[in-house]
Amino acid sequence: MENEPSLDQIEDYNDKESKEKRNTVKLVILFCIAVGIVLAVLKYNSTSTDEYVGTPEKPGINTKKSF
Repeated sequence: MENEPSLDQIEDYNDKESKEKRNTVKLVILFCIAVGIVLAVLKYNSTSTDEYVGTPEKPGINTKKSF
């Protein structure tokens, strides 16, 4: 435990990080959000839900998109 730095000795502790590191973290977060949005849109649009599940004798579920 003697070789480990204390929190005050760490350069990124207590708002001492560089602007470059802050910007990198912000870019990574924004990139992850953008990828999530793209994947959500692709999944929503790629599912073929314009089908009727069931038979005339045994009605099923109408899966048409509502908008």
